[in-house]
Parts: sequence; structure tokens; C-alpha cells
Amino acid sequence: RSPAIGSWPLAWIPAVLKVSDDKIIERVGLDTYMFLRYMRSMFVIFVVLSFLSLVTILPVNITGGGGATELNRLTIANVPSESTKLWVHIVFFMVFVAWVLRNIFVELQVYTRLRIWWLTNPSHTGKVGASTIMVTTLPPALVDSDDRLRATFDLFPGGVRQVIVNRNCSELEEAVEERDALAASLEKQLTSYAAKCEKLYKKATKKGGEYKAPKRPTMRESKIPLRGPKLDAFEFLSTKIGELNRRIAELGGDPTQFNRQSSAFVFFNKQAAAHMAAQTVLDYKPFSMNLVSLDVNPDDIIWSNLNLNPYDRRIRGYVSLAATVGLVFVWTLMTGALTTLVGVKNLRKIPGLEHMSDSKFFGLFTGIVPAVVLAIVMALLPIILRLLLRLEGTPRVSEVNLRLLNRYFFFQVWNVYLITIFTSSIFSIATDGLKDPGSIISLIPDKVPGSSTPILTYILLLAFTGAAKEILQIVRLALRYIMPLLFAKTPRKICGAETPAQFDWATSIPTHSLIFLMGFSYSFIAPIVNCFAAVYFGLYYLVYRYQFLYVYNDANWVTGGLSFPKSVKQTMVGVYISEVYMLLMMVAKLANNDNINANAILRIIFPALILLLTIFAHIYINDAYMPIINYLPVRGAVEIEENPKIASTFPDVTGDGDLSSDTLDTDSISGAERTMRRRFYAAYGSLVPKRLIDYVLNKLPRLLDPSSRASDADAESLHAGPPRLPTITGASPAGSANGFVPMPTAQHYNAGAEIRPTSDNTNIMSIDSQAKPSTLYPPMINEPADQPDAPSIRSITSATELRQRRNPTMLSVNSATQRQSRYSMADTGPLVTSGDNALAEAFSNPALRAKATTCIWVPLDNCGLCNELYANVQNWGAGTVRVVTDGTWIDEKGHVRADVEFDPDDTDFIKPAMRADSLHKSG
Repeated sequence: RSPAIGSWPLAWIPAVLKVSDDKIIERVGLDTYMFLRYMRSMFVIFVVLSFLSLVTILPVNITGGGGATELNRLTIANVPSESTKLWVHIVFFMVFVAWVLRNIFVELQVYTRLRIWWLTNPSHTGKVGASTIMVTTLPPALVDSDDRLRATFDLFPGGVRQVIVNRNCSELEEAVEERDALAASLEKQLTSYAAKCEKLYKKATKKGGEYKAPKRPTMRESKIPLRGPKLDAFEFLSTKIGELNRRIAELGGDPTQFNRQSSAFVFFNKQAAAHMAAQTVLDYKPFSMNLVSLDVNPDDIIWSNLNLNPYDRRIRGYVSLAATVGLVFVWTLMTGALTTLVGVKNLRKIPGLEHMSDSKFFGLFTGIVPAVVLAIVMALLPIILRLLLRLEGTPRVSEVNLRLLNRYFFFQVWNVYLITIFTSSIFSIATDGLKDPGSIISLIPDKVPGSSTPILTYILLLAFTGAAKEILQIVRLALRYIMPLLFAKTPRKICGAETPAQFDWATSIPTHSLIFLMGFSYSFIAPIVNCFAAVYFGLYYLVYRYQFLYVYNDANWVTGGLSFPKSVKQTMVGVYISEVYMLLMMVAKLANNDNINANAILRIIFPALILLLTIFAHIYINDAYMPIINYLPVRGAVEIEENPKIASTFPDVTGDGDLSSDTLDTDSISGAERTMRRRFYAAYGSLVPKRLIDYVLNKLPRLLDPSSRASDADAESLHAGPPRLPTITGASPAGSANGFVPMPTAQHYNAGAEIRPTSDNTNIMSIDSQAKPSTLYPPMINEPADQPDAPSIRSITSATELRQRRNPTMLSVNSATQRQSRYSMADTGPLVTSGDNALAEAFSNPALRAKATTCIWVPLDNCGLCNELYANVQNWGAGTVRVVTDGTWIDEKGHVRADVEFDPDDTDFIKPAMRADSLHKSG
């Protein structure tokens, strides 16, 4: 957990900048760290581009003498076609491309080192998923035989620890979903009833009258409106939940009764074996066992997509691709039409609309309505694309988001960049070109630079309003107060409204890649764009460092930085488009030049050579770096197995030596200094040569003094060595010995943070299952009416038959035989050594992991008016329903409040004892 910052409004800036790179990885993960590095590298790129272009290209454009006016004087449009000054643009564009490619190479080198370190670090290898693969489209012979499936994978080093074939438990899933829906309805109605009791009691006390209990809600058993008698809602829902819990216990008690599916989890004894299996051709039949997933997290799995036929999956993929292409054309027409409406001048160019009115209403319509509609349709786009990717049969949510990165970026480039931004230029070129088709190419140098104004506006708007919106979180802040008033009426929903925000990786990364594309493609056309792009990435870099350290909670997004290679590919797209721009611009300048000579032809050849060299560089990137990014190299696994200390030591990210030489003694003074030196390498190695860093550190040795450089966050762990495995314990509520524990943020890598993980299965590792959250809240006051012959509650029109339907014998669930919860695995080893049953439980379908008991979390009114009702609810639930009133209360204004740190599902059922005093908690 990140340390507290000062009260000064800008104190967060130095606080987040002091955090070292290794601490960022430890706190928020490698995915976030590589994203922050990407934002910082973009900032550095455009800072250098701004300086070079402002002192070279911009003066050439201003003094070009091409006769351009207004902002076009700052663009290449002001340089005549026959001018030799165009060589300045070409030469420095070559420098720009070389600078971008150099940064890509350096960042990929850093990432490959960090990726290996992350894969082999104890905080990752201690998880079961690190040595587990998920295989789909299994052949029937392997589905029906665990022995044959184990024998297939036993060929890999270390052998197989266990295999688990997934089961089709749709009937159980339906029962769990219905039970959970009824439980949510019961919580809502009980909470509302408790609040009414509190309100009426206070009113009666204030007036000195007699308190009368409010009318209890009723409902009908039939789903058809107005059919059947009205029943007491509390008794009906409790009884129905009890019946469903018994059904869940019966179905889930023996998973072998469910049919096997064509997918399985294979647990290896060695991590390297899992990575080898993921790269191996596993079957000789077409499409059989061709989809293998690494680093499996049960909470990341889309269980409904695990049993698809391979041909069905292929057909779905083709349909999804066709639907995506169709969306391209639909969005193109929609965004183009809406953007055209903004400009009345463009509409007047269309035959028949020459005399269009300039009324205020029409101006308001064309100015506001298109922008609002465009924002709505663009917000719907990611939802549609995610749905298409899920329908394809993608087995994991993380894979859906990684694939969405590419598709959403394509939409952004096509619809925002090429269509929305260039609509005016394309429209103008098209209308003028219809009169003289031969002049279309010659119009490019004059019309395209004119689009720099909307690009400047777009980047500047996102730089300030986007960054401000990101750090202020206005929408979530508003919902935090609106949700409890309008929608979040139960303690569980109130806590849900307080849940930390999650970063939308799939839509945010393509947006930033689009800004790079906009800025770099106009870096030589309108150099002033570079300055705005530098401001954009600089502001967002600062904001994101704070957001990820203090606000966002992305425990479910753990891919080991696999989104970074996607960002690199999108950056290369921006480089390619920029080079095509340069080539077309020189061709267009040549078309406008009446005196075609060797100098003009060379101005075309050089951009073509730049494009060709970039293609070779891209091929080198794909061949050199991409194969070692997705999988653990065998040599690296061998060296780390021989010397485990390598995986526990923050690596030299700029080094090119062997991993075996990448260790240091962190307990010695020299080791601490080397740790500090490596932090400098990680922070500045991509900006300046390593030799320069060593030179500065040798001249200024005080920079290597840990006490002078360590921040508050680093001081306690400077000599702590490798990060410890998280200790999963309960949070202490307000008033405990440890004080109130604030809301968990991005804590899935926080060593030693004593909080509950947001995702139960993200950190399936060595944990203390006996640790229980400390509870300071008193239990309920009354005992349940557990007499077997107690009279049944009557409905308004007829006696309910619920008691006759309810099993008179309480369902007694023995703690020794009851299926454990999914987070109850206990182990003490560095690699999980739990039994096969624990692994089967953790990696089974969520319906099989569901408990056969239900927790109803509701507030207890301050006067104890609902005690007997709550006790009866437990009685009606036949021992499978427990009412928890801890961690929630009704304040003096009659509003329901809840402790966001309290987890009712982690509390043990304690039979409430009779008490005479009342419970009072104020907000």
C-alpha cells in the first residue's frame, strides 16, 4: 500500500515521482509499470521532437515564402514545391524516425528482462497458475480418461502434478444464479423494512404514541402477474433460498455426475514445462488441442466458452470478423455524416443546399447534436466489440481485452483520425477534384496541412480536459454520492459503490497510441503539434503514476505486461503512416513542380528508403524480441533453477549479459549501492547511454547513498531483499488495535499488505486459511423461533403452504464435510502443495465453488425491532441462511451505512443470543 501524501495540493507530484521502478512493479504490477514506461517514453520522444522541430523545421516553414496565411504559415504548405528547403523536413524526419525506433528497441530490451524476472519471481511462481495451462478442444479419448491425458503431458520436464477436466454443470449454474437473485431481493426488502421500522419508531417516540410495526411486503409465487395468492415476502424468499441451497448441496456434492467438457487444466511440477507445452503441437488432428492458455486465473476464465467445437469456434471468428468490418462501414458513414453537419459551409457545397439558412436553431443543432451523438456511439463501440470477441469463443477475459486493443485502435485510426479529423480536407479535395480530376494530387500539399488545426485542438483538448477528468474522477465521485441515494439501498450495494475504480486498458491504450499517431504524422507537416503532444503525454504520465499508486485497483488484470507489445505495434503503425505521409507529400510537391529535376526525384527516393528501412527494423523486432516475450526461455529457466537468487533480485534492465551474472548481495553495502545503480538504469537507461549514467554516478557517489535517495515507501524495504508473498488476512474495522484500514487499491503485488485480495483466485498461493477478520460488531439480539410447531405466517388472502413444503429437519452442514470456499486453500510452501481436492476446488466452475449457504447482510435497527424477524429468516432458511448485521447500521438520519472494509461472507455463523440492551452505531 502506497504511503500517505502531504496535505499540500501538489504534494502528490513529488510523492509519486520518488517511487522507484522496482517498488512500482511490486505495488501495482508489471502491466502498469510498462504502461507508465510507455507514457514516459512518448513524452521523452515528443520533447526531443519539439526541440528539434522548433529550431529547424518551424523557422523553415515560417520563412518558406509559399504565400500561406494564418496557421498554415507554420506548416509545410508555406514551403514552395521547388524549394530546396524541403530537404530540412526530410533529413530531420529521418532523425525523428531513428529516435522513435531507438526508443522502441531500448524499451523492448527493458521489457524482455523484466518479463523474465516477473515470470520467475517468487511472487509469481508461488501461484498455482504460473505452472498451469488450460487446454481446449480436447479429443474424446483424452476427455474420457484422466490417465491418458496425464500421460500425454508427462513427457515434459518434471511431469504432471494433476489434471482436471472441466464439467458441464449448467443445471447447478441455474440454481446458483436463481439463489443469488433471490438473496439480493431478500437483502433489499429486509434493509428497506429495517429502515422503515427505525423511522416509525422514532416518530412514535417523538410524539409519545405507540409504535406500530410497518406492513410487511408481500409477493406472489407465480411469475405471471396477478396469479396466485399473496405471500409474505420474507418467509417465501427465505424458504425458497433454503430449498435452492439444498439443491445446490445435492448437485455440487458430487461433481462427477456432470458430463465432462472438452477442456482441462494441466498442473505441472515445473513452470518451464507449462511454457514448453504451450509452444508444442499437441495433437496430430486438425484444430485439436490448438488453443492453450498460460498463467491461468480461474476468475479470468469465460467458462461458457470452454466447450466449443473447434469448427464452431472458427465459424464464430469469421462471423465476428465480418461483423467488425461491417461496423467499420456503419461507423464511417455515421461519423462522417455527423462531422459534416458541423460545417454549414460544407453542406452548402452540396447541390440543392446552396441557400441554406443561418438560423440560430440550425447552428445549435449542427454544433451540439452531432458531438453528443458521436460521443454516445463511440461509447457503445467497445461494448459491441467485447461482445463480438466473447461470442467468438475467446476463453479468457484478459485475452478479450488484449484482442480488443487491436480492434479498438483500428477503429480509432479509421474513424477518429482518418474520417473525423480529415473529413473537411477530404471533402474539400473531393469537391474541387470533381471539377478537375487531374488536380487531386496537387491539392494534397495545400489541403492536408490545413487539418493540423483540428488535430491541435483535439490533442490540446484531451491533454487538459482529459487529464483533469482522469485525476478528478468526476463521474465516479458523483456516483459515489448518487448511488446510495438512488440505487444502492443495501449494505452490499453501498460497498459496491465504494469499490475502487478499474482502469480500462482495452480503450485507454489505443487512445494514447492514436495521439502518438496524430502527433508523429504531423511532426514534419506542422511542428507545433509536437509541443502539444509532449504536454499531453507529460500530464497523463504524472496523473497515471498517482492514479495507479493510489486510486486504481486492477487485481484482475495480470498479464505480465503483454499489453506493452501491443502498444509497440500500434506505435509502429503511427511510424508507417507518417512515412507514407512524407512520401505522398514529396510526390505531391513534385506534381506541383513545373521544373522536375534530380533534386526533386531524390526527395521522393529518400522517404521511400526510410519506409524500407523501417520495414526491415520491424522484421528485426518481430524476429528478435517477440518470441522471447510470451514464453519463459529454457536457458533462463535453467539458470534461475541453478541460482534462485536471480529471480529475487531486481534485474539490470539495460544489461546484455547472462542472467547468471545478474545477482548481487543485497545485504551488503556494495549490494545496496548496486541496487540503487540498477534503479538509475531502469529510470534513465532508455534516455541516455548507460556509460553516461555510470559516469555521473561515479562523479556524484552520494546519489548511490540509499538513505539520501530512498523515499518513505522505499526506506523500510531497502535491505529487505526479495518481495515477500502477500499475507492475506482480514481487515480491521474502525476502532481496532490497528486502526481503520482504508480502501484496498492496487494491492495484488503489495508485499505484506494485510488486506483481502479483490479477486479471490488472483493470488491462490501460500496463505493462512485460519486467519479470520476481527469483528467488533455485536451479534443480533434475539434467538430464532426454532420450535418445530411454530405457527406459520399468514398471507393476506390465504394461508401459505411454505411450512408444509419446507423440510422440517434443518439442513445441518458439517464443517468437516462441507465443500470449502474457493479461497480457503492452506499451504506453507513456496509453491502450493495443497491436496488435489483443493486444486480441483479452486479451478472448478464457479457454480461448483459456490457455497450451499447464503449470507444475508442487512442492518440492525438501533432499537432491536427486527431481531425476531432476522432470527425467523434464519429459521425459514432451514439452517442454510444466516443473517449478518455486523459492519452495517442505520444512522441518525435514517440512512443505511456500511463499513466498506467489512466482508460478511468471511464471518462465521454465530447463533444470536438473547440480549436486553440495544445496539447503536452512528455514522
